[in-house]
Amino acid sequence: MAKDKPLNISESAAVQMPMKTVASLIILVGMGVLGYTELTSRLVSLETSRELFENDLLKRSEQVPTDQEQHFLIEDLYKSVEQIEKRIEDMMHNKVNIQFIQKQTEKLLVDVEVLKDKVRANKNGGAH
Repeated sequence: MAKDKPLNISESAAVQMPMKTVASLIILVGMGVLGYTELTSRLVSLETSRELFENDLLKRSEQVPTDQEQHFLIEDLYKSVEQIEKRIEDMMHNKVNIQFIQKQTEKLLVDVEVLKDKVRANKNGGAH
């Protein structure tokens, strides 16, 4: 095998290239730079859109007006429950009072029957 000679290039070395190739290289490099710039611009645009979308989503997830409305509804429900509890307590007291009155009425009926029996006995005893 033959030994390869090292390539010596100096500042004064001249390179000849057809103009068509030079123009093609310049156009190719220009298209590469333009493509890279467009790609970078598109990525930045998409990232910005994503950030804005996430911020909007976070703001909407807070739902301040909805939370306030729910808070008012819950307050109203608590008031309604308190009123219902008070009515139930009143009904429990009414039940006790009704039971007491029932017992008193039953005793009264028994007493009336006893009095009727005594009156009948007096009439029968006085008529004989």
